[in-house]
Amino acid sequence: VQLVESGGGSVQAGGSLRLSCAVSGFIFSDYAMSWYRQTPGKERELVAGLSKIGTATTYADSVRGRFTISRDNAKNTVYLQMNSLKPEDTAVYFCKAISIGNSVYWGQGTQVTVSS
Repeated sequence: VQLVESGGGSVQAGGSLRLSCAVSGFIFSDYAMSWYRQTPGKERELVAGLSKIGTATTYADSVRGRFTISRDNAKNTVYLQMNSLKPEDTAVYFCKAISIGNSVYWGQGTQVTVSS
């Protein structure tokens, strides 16, 4: 099983980034997908979540209206489009897969740094 995030980097406030999480080793369409983020000394927090077929989404209040989660089941990939980035969005971003049977897999994380 592999979840590989990419697309992180450094950007100025107001800018955009698109994160990708490519998965392998399990049936992608059987899993709901989420993005989490974590800063030093804090717990990992949910940023956005998406159902197996992409019809239901959830967002943290802090990112709603700025971030969009989506998935391409043909490419086994989940995305996080991040617009109007703020310095407080700086964190390591992780993707998470969870099945209906509660099998859970995490990626290794990708750093996002937003400067003011």
